[in-house]
Amino acid sequence: MLTYTNKSLDIFDERSHPLTREKVPEEYFKHDPEYKFIYTFVRTPFSAAQLTAECAIVTLVYLERLLTYAETDICSTNWKRIVLGAILLASKVWEAVWDVDYCQILKDITVEDMNGMERHFLELFQFNINVPASVYAKYCFDLRSLADDNNLDFLFAPLSKERAQNLQAISRSLSTACYITFTFLCFY
Repeated sequence: MLTYTNKSLDIFDERSHPLTREKVPEEYFKHDPEYKFIYTFVRTPFSAAQLTAECAIVTLVYLERLLTYAETDICSTNWKRIVLGAILLASKVWEAVWDVDYCQILKDITVEDMNGMERHFLELFQFNINVPASVYAKYCFDLRSLADDNNLDFLFAPLSKERAQNLQAISRSLSTACYITFTFLCFY
């Protein structure tokens, strides 16, 4: 599943930017994490910040978008920070959870580090954090098919028309606001 790649961007490399103060053994980065470990890692911010299934779908959209835009691979050294960056961005768009809130959940990470990850995501996305309703629906159908193929329950209702319009409006406005803020900070 996960393979080592030299296309891993430094900001996402956990060896350069650890998520904990504890020293992580180099051996940790030589093996793919077990799915239970990945689940526990993802579940922590979702449970603590009470994020919704809709936010999880937007997170998945952002993960795949990053892999496409950045032409990078997920590997044992970067998967946690890439997933966390996608959750941070998706939760801002969908749930209005801010970086400082995650510092209460992930005690060893700084707001500056989270801001850096977010900034890199935005740059790699070319500030396109818009998730059209059609893309959202495609991911829902794909997840439902995946659940069916594996005899799993898919207990998620489709996005209502009103929520879809809200998602598009929020993500469009945030894309514009992020671009303007970033441009202002870089050039002034």
